Amino acid sequence: MSKITLFIASSLDGFIARENGEIDWLFTDADYGYTEFYDSIDTIMMGRKTYEQILTFPEYPYPGKTAYVFHRSPHLYNHPDVIFINQNLLDFVPNIIPNSKGIWLVGGGEIFHEFLKLNLIDEIILSIHPIILGTGIRLFLNSPDQINLKLNASQKYDSGLVQIHYTVMK
Repeated sequence: MSKITLFIASSLDGFIARENGEIDWLFTDADYGYTEFYDSIDTIMMGRKTYEQILTFPEYPYPGKTAYVFHRSPHLYNHPDVIFINQNLLDFVPNIIPNSKGIWLVGGGEIFHEFLKLNLIDEIILSIHPIILGTGIRLFLNSPDQINLKLNASQKYDSGLVQIHYTVMK
């Protein structure tokens, strides 16, 4: 059975993007394990706001992967590589897991919150960039319950970036 992984970067103060959605502060000088992780998954899930941010990129970044975008009005969009979903997460996600090699929950904060609340995330790989943004889009909204994590690994890079890999205890 595949895992749902939150593989994401944040500032030291817990923001995943500036208030306008910009991620210009993210390091791009090294791979930081991205390629290995990307090769381990075949399915991508994201919310509408993350998808809209991706639409601003010069190219669609996830060719060859099955991508699901959760949206209340899926008929508003059309993309050949994306399946738009307007369905309860607990009804939809468990049916995808058995048929996937690995699932990457790309973003954003609101969809993370829903997946965490419903106990659907199996692991978190968080790359903390050595920057304090002060304001922006928070990685974690207020969680309704305590969520215990088990540390699997941590790695420090010369750039100052620290990557931590947790298993979500269920």
